[in-house]
Amino acid sequence: MRKQRHVLKRDARLPQVALLIETSNSYARELLHGIRNYWREHRSWIIYLAEKSRGQSPPPWLHEWQGDGIIARIETERIAEAVRRTKLPTVDVSAARLVPGIPWLETNDDAIARIAVEHFLERGFRHFGYYHDERFNWSKWRRDAFIQHLAAAGHACSVFASRVRPGSNWQQEQATLSAWIATLPKPAGVLACYDNPAVEVLEACCRIGVAVPDQVAVLGVNNDNLLCDLADPPLSSIIPNARRTGYEAAVLLDRLMSGESVPPEPHLFEPLGVATRQSTDVLAVTDPHVSKAVRLIRENACAGVRLEDILKQVPLSRRALESRFRKMLGRTPHEQLLRVKIDRIKAMLTETDLPLARIAERNGFHHVEYMTVMFQKNVGLTPSAYREQNRILR
Repeated sequence: MRKQRHVLKRDARLPQVALLIETSNSYARELLHGIRNYWREHRSWIIYLAEKSRGQSPPPWLHEWQGDGIIARIETERIAEAVRRTKLPTVDVSAARLVPGIPWLETNDDAIARIAVEHFLERGFRHFGYYHDERFNWSKWRRDAFIQHLAAAGHACSVFASRVRPGSNWQQEQATLSAWIATLPKPAGVLACYDNPAVEVLEACCRIGVAVPDQVAVLGVNNDNLLCDLADPPLSSIIPNARRTGYEAAVLLDRLMSGESVPPEPHLFEPLGVATRQSTDVLAVTDPHVSKAVRLIRENACAGVRLEDILKQVPLSRRALESRFRKMLGRTPHEQLLRVKIDRIKAMLTETDLPLARIAERNGFHHVEYMTVMFQKNVGLTPSAYREQNRILR
């Protein structure tokens, strides 16, 4: 019982909930923040949290614990068996799926892959790689979706499959990774399944003299701020809505503990976007006019810039610029302008409490009704519905 931590005040009348979630990585800690937010709203549980790292054995107190429910990242057979033995209502926040028949919540890996493809394509990349960690289902799902979205855009993808195991030769693995990077056609965009291997890619590029982001742009997943900022260069990363995932896991557990039947179906949560840092802050476009137009759109889209304003600074006709845009980026300047605006609106909806009228004003819309129509047409949700579904819980 030495590692047991009673986070809440004891009250025998309250349900007791065990959190079998590691505290050693940013994604898991964000899950815990989301669960904490639910508790702050309801004050309805006593929580048992043991400090643990990924893959660690279940806490020794669990086999004799007389609790009411569990939220767990069930990523090993030891955890799975320990959870089964309790016969308690359980919600799984892992993609491993080692205990069928219980509700599980995870990131939407298809959406992560789609955002990664869009991030690279809008920067003009035509060659791609994926760093795959064979230990995890979500890495496989991200790999498959990344390849599919690239294929739909007319591009292929090279895959590096990491086979690191306990006792394996780390130096040999790094040499193999470096050799793979050297074979990629340049410039290339590389998506790593999460931030740690993305940092390995950055280090490998440094070892063999490949410039980041000019020759290889690197994108991670999870947006571990400390890890991303300490990387050299700082790492761009896709931001999962893990805090929302943890919150909704707590909602489901409360329903289970109250006797409600909850179907064992997946609950998948959209990522919030990309935190762009230096590792992908580049435009891999050889046409200087397209490059300038993209930069002008990125810098001025939300200030109400129009295509006519761009054409005043780019010595091309509208038709010529649209033709070059389609060839280089697969979209028109107008579509690029709209995409930048939508991304900014999404960020403001999830990261701020600003009213819709203020968001419309800050993104160059004179009428909130027009912003709403445009947003719903392109996203499939009204701004209010998108905010409710994806808001960051503080």
